[in-house]
Amino acid sequence: MFALNGFNSLVTGASGGIGKAIAIALAKQGSKVVLSGTRVEALAETAKEIKQLTGVDSEIVTCNLSAPSSVEELFPKVESLVEKVDILVNNAGITRDSLAMRMKDEDWQDVLDVNLTASFRLCRAAIKSMMRRRYGRIINISSVVGVAGNPGQANYCAAKAGMIGMSKSLAFEVASRGITVNCIAPGFIKTSMTHDLPDSVRDKIMSGIPIGTYGSPDDIASAAVFLASSEAGYVTGQTMHINGGMLMV
Repeated sequence: MFALNGFNSLVTGASGGIGKAIAIALAKQGSKVVLSGTRVEALAETAKEIKQLTGVDSEIVTCNLSAPSSVEELFPKVESLVEKVDILVNNAGITRDSLAMRMKDEDWQDVLDVNLTASFRLCRAAIKSMMRRRYGRIINISSVVGVAGNPGQANYCAAKAGMIGMSKSLAFEVASRGITVNCIAPGFIKTSMTHDLPDSVRDKIMSGIPIGTYGSPDDIASAAVFLASSEAGYVTGQTMHINGGMLMV
C-alpha cells in the first residue's frame, strides 16, 4: 500500500525540517526524489541519508524561488535529469513577520513571491507535463495560519490561504486528466523555527493544542505519502489539517 515505485518526485525546500522528512518518506516508498532548495550542503546531507536508507541516489537542483528566471528554469532542469515528474511537492517558504502597520512593501511582496507565486509557476509547469501522461500528484504545503490567521503574519497568512484557493481551482481544471491537487496545512511542528521560539510563546501555543504536543515532520510526511499514492486517486481539491486539534475545520 502507498507504493511509489517507478514514480519521480520533486520536493522544494528539501534542505531540512518538513521538506527533508517528506523527501525521505517518498524515497522509502520507492520514489526517486529530486531535492531542491538553496542550501547545497543541507541538500547533500538529505541525499546521503536517502542513499543510506534506500540505496538509491537522489538528484539535487538548487533554486532561488525569489528569482522568476530561476523558478522558470527549475522544472526543465529536473526533467532533464529524471525525464518526468509524477509528484510535485511545493514545500519551500519564507517568513517576514511584522505587524501590518509596520510591514514594508518588500516584505509583503517577497513572501507572496516565494510562497505563492513560485508555487503557482511550478504547478503550471508540472501540469503541462502531467497532462500529456494523464497522471500526476501535486501537493502544496500550506499552514494552519492560512485558515486561522495569525497576528504579525498578514503576508504569510495571505500566501498560505492563497495556496489553498489556488489548489482548489487547479484541482477543478485538471481532474479529468488524472491529476490531483491537494494541500497539507501543518500546525506547529517540531522544526528549527519552532525550537527558537521563547518558552513563553511555546507554552501559550501548547495550551491551545488538545493533543498536548507539537507535531513532528514525519506526521506531515506520512500525509504527503498518502496524497502522492495511487490510493489517493479520488482525493483532490482538499486540505489535510494536521495540527493536533489546534484548529478543527
